[in-house]
Amino acid sequence: MQAKTLILATAALLALMTAAEARDQIKIVGSSTVYPFSTVVAEQFGKTSGFKTPVVESTGTGGGLKLFCAGADENSPDIANASRRIEPSEVAACATNGVKQITEVVIGYDGIVLANAKAGPTYTVTREQLFLATAKTVPQGGKLVPNPYKKWSEIDPGLPREDIVVFGPASNHGTRDAYVELVMQPACGKFPEIKALTGDARKVACDAIREDGAYVEVAENYTLILQKLLSQPHSVGILTFSYIDQNGDKIKAAMVDGQIATYDNIASMQYPVSRPLFFYVKKNHIGVIPGIKEYVAEFTSEKAFGKTGYLTDKGLIALPDADRKTEADKSKDWPNLQL
Repeated sequence: MQAKTLILATAALLALMTAAEARDQIKIVGSSTVYPFSTVVAEQFGKTSGFKTPVVESTGTGGGLKLFCAGADENSPDIANASRRIEPSEVAACATNGVKQITEVVIGYDGIVLANAKAGPTYTVTREQLFLATAKTVPQGGKLVPNPYKKWSEIDPGLPREDIVVFGPASNHGTRDAYVELVMQPACGKFPEIKALTGDARKVACDAIREDGAYVEVAENYTLILQKLLSQPHSVGILTFSYIDQNGDKIKAAMVDGQIATYDNIASMQYPVSRPLFFYVKKNHIGVIPGIKEYVAEFTSEKAFGKTGYLTDKGLIALPDADRKTEADKSKDWPNLQL
């Protein structure tokens, strides 16, 4: 019986390897935030490595991790980009579907910005004000009520007298999760009406985004948000620093809690809405799908994600020196993900 089991297991492994070897191009899915960085690395890799240029799809962090965790066979992606850390429930889904060995690579930092057209008003906001502008329910008169705010000036007379129109990421984007975690949750705890809540009631109050049209979900690439801001100068958008960095002639960032999103402020985590960026590698595809080791080595090389690397030209904020070395070493020893 043991011999038969071994033969079947070996046959299954050989079948997987044979099928995987039929694909000679790396498949990458995931975060729209990481997409521009991953695409540049893929293009550079295709030009210089002798391997085919990887296929990179912008599916959003949640969507990408769902695809990544759906299976370990050749049809599944090799790498998932993410603008937030993988969640325990996603790791469990991966394991259920045979994806039990994953390497996590941190590529750098990014900041979430509130942006609007250069022609529009200048915004200086707090996270509490952003919460009041975008939350589904807000405190008023000692209780939570459906968000009544229509104009920014209704939240604070010092804010522009403009309708609240916020183009922001849909729930499939890691940037939406990061906005909730870094803006909504810290802010909601400042209100006594919400602070008194516990469990699911508090989570709903802190996390739920308004659905009355003031917050417009964008499920596609953030380029659509950029287009909306330019066509509607009174509107604002929730974007990433890289979009400000690359389109500073068209849009500008609001000051948040007294800090502006700059390279140095994000690198030092002084800007309050800063976060790390990741990608995840399916270890059982290494050595089966050609080029994975080499692609990761290219991404984590100093010429790419270093302080003066070509990814900084695209808006990536470099990790500290010691952290970059740690991440670069992962393309040699492939440590298992530890949550």
